[in-house]
Amino acid sequence: MTAAPLNGWIYHGARGFEGHLREEIGQWSSRWGELYHGGAAETPAFWNQNIWLSPFRLSFDSISEASQALRGIQRNWCLTNTAHFRRAALIQSRLPPLASASKARVFPWFAPRAPMGSWTLLDPHTIVASARCTSPFPGGAVSFAEDKTGPPSRAYLKLWEALSRCRRCPLNGERCLDAGASPGGWTWALARLGADVTAVDRAPLADRVTAMPRVRWLKHDAFTLKPRDIGALQWLFCDAACYPPRLYTWIEAWRASGLCENFVCTIKMQGKPDMETARRFASIAESAVVHLFYNKHELTWIKVPPQEEAPRRGGAR
Repeated sequence: MTAAPLNGWIYHGARGFEGHLREEIGQWSSRWGELYHGGAAETPAFWNQNIWLSPFRLSFDSISEASQALRGIQRNWCLTNTAHFRRAALIQSRLPPLASASKARVFPWFAPRAPMGSWTLLDPHTIVASARCTSPFPGGAVSFAEDKTGPPSRAYLKLWEALSRCRRCPLNGERCLDAGASPGGWTWALARLGADVTAVDRAPLADRVTAMPRVRWLKHDAFTLKPRDIGALQWLFCDAACYPPRLYTWIEAWRASGLCENFVCTIKMQGKPDMETARRFASIAESAVVHLFYNKHELTWIKVPPQEEAPRRGGAR
C-alpha cells in the first residue's frame, strides 16, 4: 500500500455553477465528476463547494486496507462518489460514521472544529483524498431542518449556513441591521435568536415578521443611509439585490466608521459574475468569500472575527 502527494488543489464544483469554476481555475489536469484537479496550480476560487488542499493518491489491495489507511490519518472522512460506487460505499461504511453527513440540523448549530477530509475512488484499487479541506461540512454540504410556517422565504437557510460556518451568531439583545430585508427571512431568523433587528427596505416585511418582538422596519433604501444614521451595531447583514460595486462601497463606509465588527453579506451577481469585486471583498482582512451550499447565483462575504468561546446549542426563540 503506497500513498503519494498530488501537486495542486482539487476543486469540488458548486452544483449548477461548474462553468464559473472552470473559468476561475482556467485549466485542470484531471476531472472526476464534479471534481477538478488543478494540476500544479493552487488557484483561489469562489465557485466551489469545497477545495481539497493537500490531495494524495493511495493505492490499496483490499477494502479493509483502504479504510484502515484513511482511519490512520484522521477520523472524519466524507466520500465524494465519482466511480465504482458500490466498492466506494463499502469502504466508507468501514470508516467512523458521520452524524452530520445527511442529518437535518436544528439551528443554532455550529460546524465541528475537527478536520473533515474528503476522498473519492478512481478505480478499484486507487483512492484520491485530502485530509485538509476548505469546508467544515461533509463534502461541502449541510442540511437544516426547515421551518415551513414562520419565515416568509427560504433565504434564512443561507444565513443559518453562514453563521454555522463562522461558529458564532448574534446573542440575545445584540443590535443588528438587516439591509434589503423584505420580505423578512433574515430578520425572522435574527429575531428568533433574540437580537434587536432594524430591517431596512423600501418594501414592507411580511406582517408576521413585523409583529415579532425586537423587530423595527425602516422604509428606506439602505445604501443611502450613512453609518451615523444607524449608529453602533454588533452585526450588519445584507441580502439586498444590488450591483456588487455598490455593496462594496457601502460596506467600506461602514468599515471606516468603526461602528460594526461583524458582517455577513450576499454578493448578488447580475449576468456574468463580477469576479473583480468578489476579489476585493476577499482581500479584506479576516474575511472570506464563499459559495454557500444554499447560495444560488451569488456569493457570500463573511467577516466575523473568531472568539474563543464554547458554541451555543439551542436557545432559538
